Amino acid sequence: MIPPIASKFVAGESPASALEHAAAQNRDGVKVILNLLGEHYDDPANAAADTKAYRSLVRDIAASDLDACISVKPSQIGLHIGDGEFRSNYRSIVEVADEEGVFVWCDMEDADTTDITLDTFEELAHEFEGGIGQCVQSNLKRTNDDLERLADVPGKIRLVKGAYDESPDISYKQKSKVNEVYRADLETLFDSYEGEIAVGSHDPEMIEYAEELSSEYDRPFEVQMLMGVREDAQRDLAAEGREVWQYAPYGDKWLSYFYRRIRERKENVLFAARAVLGI
Repeated sequence: MIPPIASKFVAGESPASALEHAAAQNRDGVKVILNLLGEHYDDPANAAADTKAYRSLVRDIAASDLDACISVKPSQIGLHIGDGEFRSNYRSIVEVADEEGVFVWCDMEDADTTDITLDTFEELAHEFEGGIGQCVQSNLKRTNDDLERLADVPGKIRLVKGAYDESPDISYKQKSKVNEVYRADLETLFDSYEGEIAVGSHDPEMIEYAEELSSEYDRPFEVQMLMGVREDAQRDLAAEGREVWQYAPYGDKWLSYFYRRIRERKENVLFAARAVLGI
């Protein structure tokens, strides 16, 4: 059972609890991206089990009246086992999602996985006519070239700053530089990308800049934020008419995810301390 201190960031251990969380967020006007926790599998059985779980979750979402979709991690569905394993498992999820009318996101992991992840996105997005979306990371020096390559690929692009600690040879390390290239990548998306745009950021300045670009180019976009982070802002943006999606993980592998969220932001550390001390 997930303790209350961790439930701020994790939507329970079961699909049922995750769907209940989605329903609660929907009542506040916030849509939900559900992610089953798990990554870096080197056993095909584990990748197959999570692939099966995602296919079942897709059917559960389709049978509900929820504004929800899913997001998968490449290393969770076989990438560390082999490219073929990843492509096969990913395709099997997208096939069910296409039949059921449920959108599928694919997260981006460390830089070594970028090529195969983007290749697979491009292939499946064309085949399934845009029913999938792909995360890209602005802290990688290659990303603007990747966005130009993906300009005519249907579906959605989620632009994030990037959380992986990559080599300075291939990534920007200074916060100010990452902010600069994130803005430039947003400009590229609004100017050139033919699909839909998702701004994956908690940074008010980046969301405000996306608003400016949206007005300039007369193009909509959606905002994506994590469960447990700036949830008041999520509800406020939704109340103002902005399309807001909350990325909500669930599952029994919650412990490592919870500690990752705690380490990332001092506000999260303070939240955990207050919960422990009862203040």
